[in-house]
Amino acid sequence: MDSNSASYNAGQAQGQAQEKASSMMDQAKNAAQSAKESMQETGQQMQAKAQETVDAAKDSTNKSS
Repeated sequence: MDSNSASYNAGQAQGQAQEKASSMMDQAKNAAQSAKESMQETGQQMQAKAQETVDAAKDSTNKSS
């Protein structure tokens, strides 16, 4: 194997490693975005449930008065 071939192979390996790293970063970014959206949805659901509880308590208090 001459030095040109070795350099080419090294460049190929480096390019493949960079592509794999980029792909892994994209996957991590997508997972983080998905988790963020899930947490936002959960937070909105909790907020809606809390509001329902407050409204129910108000209704109960108003009916008792």
